[in-house]
Amino acid sequence: MSLLVVGLSHRSAPVSMLDRASLSVEAQVKLLQDTVAAEPASEAAVLATCNRIELYADVDKFHAGVAELSTLLAQHSGVGLEELTPYLYVHYEDRAVHHMFSVACGLDSMVVGEGQVLGQIKDALARAQELHTAGRLMNDVFQQSLRVGKRAHTETGIDRAGQSLVTFGLEQLAAGAPVDSWAQGKKALIIGAGSMSSLAAATLARAGVAEIAIANRTADRAERLVQILTEAGNAENAENAENTGLSARAVPMGSVADELTRADIVVSCTGATGLVLTADAIAAGVEGRVARQPETVRAGAVGAVEASAHDARKAPTARTTPLPPAPMAATSTDEDCPLDLASVPSGFSVMGEAAVAGMDAATLEQHAAWAVSGTVDRRQGGRRGAGPEADSELIGALAATAASAGRIPERRRPEPVAEPPRPEPVLFLLDLAMPRDIDAATHRIPGVRLVDIEALAEASADAPMAADVDQVRRIVSDEVAAFGAAQRAAHITPTVVALRTMAADVVAGELARLEGRLPGLDDKHRAEITQTVRRVVDKLLHSPTVRVKQLAAEPGGAGYADALRTLFDLDPETVASVSRAGESTEKNAKNAKSAQKAGDAENRGPA
Repeated sequence: MSLLVVGLSHRSAPVSMLDRASLSVEAQVKLLQDTVAAEPASEAAVLATCNRIELYADVDKFHAGVAELSTLLAQHSGVGLEELTPYLYVHYEDRAVHHMFSVACGLDSMVVGEGQVLGQIKDALARAQELHTAGRLMNDVFQQSLRVGKRAHTETGIDRAGQSLVTFGLEQLAAGAPVDSWAQGKKALIIGAGSMSSLAAATLARAGVAEIAIANRTADRAERLVQILTEAGNAENAENAENTGLSARAVPMGSVADELTRADIVVSCTGATGLVLTADAIAAGVEGRVARQPETVRAGAVGAVEASAHDARKAPTARTTPLPPAPMAATSTDEDCPLDLASVPSGFSVMGEAAVAGMDAATLEQHAAWAVSGTVDRRQGGRRGAGPEADSELIGALAATAASAGRIPERRRPEPVAEPPRPEPVLFLLDLAMPRDIDAATHRIPGVRLVDIEALAEASADAPMAADVDQVRRIVSDEVAAFGAAQRAAHITPTVVALRTMAADVVAGELARLEGRLPGLDDKHRAEITQTVRRVVDKLLHSPTVRVKQLAAEPGGAGYADALRTLFDLDPETVASVSRAGESTEKNAKNAKSAQKAGDAENRGPA
């Protein structure tokens, strides 16, 4: 069996596709159940975050596994397989382990080095264990990835290469200002009470907001988060001997509209499949709070917009309507102009199309050359440096244009469109949900600044990489090699155990036969013979079994287990039973350890 991962992330798919393919908790549960029920897979786990959806499985066939996992992802995400396939990536065996460890270290995150993914990996493993879809391989690779991620954050400065998504989002909202000074004294509304929302609330509390309101579908979780914030605030106040004045409270989801009218910062991260905040609700929340623009600024902005609109309306109809008036060029600019400037009707540009209407070919050529390259000496009969062939081609092209269009199009650069100045934001929105919680149309509401997953992806695309990233990559490579060696060694262990069990059975049988032939042996001689026979067998098996474990730990070493089973004619069912016995023993040990922890916690009493 081998590890296979099929998924999509912010690196392979646009945010819109991640939005559509996002999985609810119920969908993840059904996906896990259907995956282990499929023929190629025996174990499965789902890692679904705001910017990735990955299905891990232990499969016995690569191609069949890829086809099955891709189909299941499409089925449970609701996106058609043909539409989803171009955005999927596949990793297998050591490459799948390398990808898993890189994700755990934050190397594959939208913000490099963020550590929140470790909690998401832990939750994914816990869900798979709860549904009994995680076996030895899923447990090993997920638990080891957690250890590798913690090692990367402990031994290197990967945290300096980036921040958590929450911190990065708040920095984008602050637009370059320090988050602590920007958030100081503001009122925050947190929608959702999951891990991301909890992190946002804690971050804002440390930044110095004056008030935090928690809205969640389940009131108990909101109350619990309020309690945590309050206790943390009290502990910090006691340590610093000061009172920050933070007020935290839980509010029902039905009160969100009212809370919008008084909140300065809103962070939303829920598991809802539809919008939590519509553009209309946000517009109502900021109504009356946006500062009025000065009349002079507003008038100038309106005039600029109207002028731009006028030019835009005129430009597409240049062939059928006269151009707007344009000032005549200065005398120095009009030098050597082939036109009789005195006869040019007012309101027309010397460079424009109407000015050349009805020209003969020679004058037309002269005017075109003058318009393109400046003043032209009419006595030279053409452009400077142009030969007869170039003149002939130009005259032919101009004549053809004039014949077909009736005029020569004016060569004019479009005027820049002046946009009215936007008022300063009074409401800052951070949408960390996937699919999105906040209507994207909110971008157009005056007085509102919205940062969502898509904006974060664009902002982090050019984020600088810390030198510590290279060190983390080396850690990942070393850990992948060690994990692969351990897995290959573990793969051959049941075969070695079965071989030694068979040898012990042979020894026992031969000693029993000897007992029948020599019934008069005393206990001393019988023990000496038994020990000698067992020592001979152990010495014969020692070198081959040690060597085969060493060889099996190398890449491609899985074949040595097959060779050992073939050479000694080992029963495959015996090997499988040894493997099952080892898994059962390991599971019982884990259960006993969990029970001991629970008992210790009970003995200690409530915290």
